[in-house]
Amino acid sequence: MTPDPKSIHIVDQYVDVARAAGGATLTDFGLQPIPEAIASINSLVSEFDPTKKLVACHAGAGWATKRWPAEHFAALADSLSDWATVAFIGTQADEPAVAEVMANTKSRPISLIGKTKVAELIALLAQADLHIAGDTGSIHIAAGLKTPCLGLYTLTKPHRSCPYGQLQNSLTTDPEEVKILAHKLLDQ
Repeated sequence: MTPDPKSIHIVDQYVDVARAAGGATLTDFGLQPIPEAIASINSLVSEFDPTKKLVACHAGAGWATKRWPAEHFAALADSLSDWATVAFIGTQADEPAVAEVMANTKSRPISLIGKTKVAELIALLAQADLHIAGDTGSIHIAAGLKTPCLGLYTLTKPHRSCPYGQLQNSLTTDPEEVKILAHKLLDQ
């Protein structure tokens, strides 16, 4: 069995491998948070304004070249702050990128850097109204949870590695277009 020539996204290519081996070709990942992680996240976000939407942002990435500029993230966070709680996530390795974002904001988003393990991250992203990140693990987890994602692809090709099923939300890094798209996704 040969690969499907329309399989450009890496997930579709893996599905082709499963199909060739006689496996299922489902792309519903069935990812769900566990109750203990939900309780932990509920405790962590209990001080967030419940009347606002939750936007989880990941400003870090394994490669600096995959990062959207800090000043763009700061302007985006400021533009969302009146009607959304903007929380930056990541590991301690992401702290310098988030510190740079925070230094450029007026609105003071929340930093959750180093406060979530993988299970809590899944629970947080399941509760988020929107996740904004570059080509990094959290955006793929959010896509697996069917959380709306806005992918900021600077170096890698979104057609190949965007949040699965959300290519239309990953085709621009223009700061003004990203703001418009973020507001549109939150209005849905």
